[in-house]
Amino acid sequence: MNKKLSLAFVELTQNALFKAIWFKGSLRMFLIQHQISETALAQWQADQSKREFIEWLWPRQVKDEKGQNAILGMARSLAEMNPFPDLERKEDTKERIPEAAEAINRLRRAVSEINETIRETRASEARRKAAIEEVAKRQAAQQSLEKLQTALNNLTSKIGTQESGYEFERWSYDLAIYFELEARPGYKATGRQIDGAITIEGTTFLIETKLVNEPIGSPNIDIFMAKIESKADNTMGLFISQSCFNEGAKLAASKQRTPMLLLDSGHVFNLIMRGEMTPPQVVSRIKRHAHQTGSSYLDASDF
Repeated sequence: MNKKLSLAFVELTQNALFKAIWFKGSLRMFLIQHQISETALAQWQADQSKREFIEWLWPRQVKDEKGQNAILGMARSLAEMNPFPDLERKEDTKERIPEAAEAINRLRRAVSEINETIRETRASEARRKAAIEEVAKRQAAQQSLEKLQTALNNLTSKIGTQESGYEFERWSYDLAIYFELEARPGYKATGRQIDGAITIEGTTFLIETKLVNEPIGSPNIDIFMAKIESKADNTMGLFISQSCFNEGAKLAASKQRTPMLLLDSGHVFNLIMRGEMTPPQVVSRIKRHAHQTGSSYLDASDF
């Protein structure tokens, strides 16, 4: 609790304490239960009344946060008090109990208000902390995307070389890992080279990557399709190309059940690298388009 207790709240607690707890032994036990130290209790002289001791103790409690927390704890305990064992042993119990009940009710309302204030303060602090963390997360994400963008830009000078093909394959894996996707780097299966694999929304996608200048044609699609069809029925393919796909490639990829989706530079540069959409969102949009139309390709401008 960072906010100081008001003088009115402290006085309400003190008054309820006097009215609800009558005997010294009961009060001593109550104070011990609420972290009042033995050192402080040792100052309570035998000839001192409970009022005199509390009036000595209270100013010392309100000086720091620990003491105020102890008072708040007492207030919460008193607010729940019912019945009043001490008062039931008094001869004038009929007068004492209504007075105590009234003091407790007033304190109960004050405790309810302060509890609500504390809840609101904590909720506000949690929202503020979450907002700060979100800003930091976005800044870190943007920096990481910029690094991936720089790496991809550096690859353009190597387009057409075998080295660039391997590096683009690795870059695609790094992109998947950055977006925390379940991914696998390039591997060989039954003698066939697979550039990688990712799982999105429960579907496993084999990856084929191409870093070339010329449009991708149907021969490349046919080779990748053979790899997909050799796997389990729920396996799909994701062909990622730095260049575009010609009409023959789009037609070849759009077979029955459309097992392959096509991503080109428009999807990678204009949507993913700009932070407009995540890879799962892009893939999900193209997949939905494929289910609706049978076409494996949806231009980024048509999203």
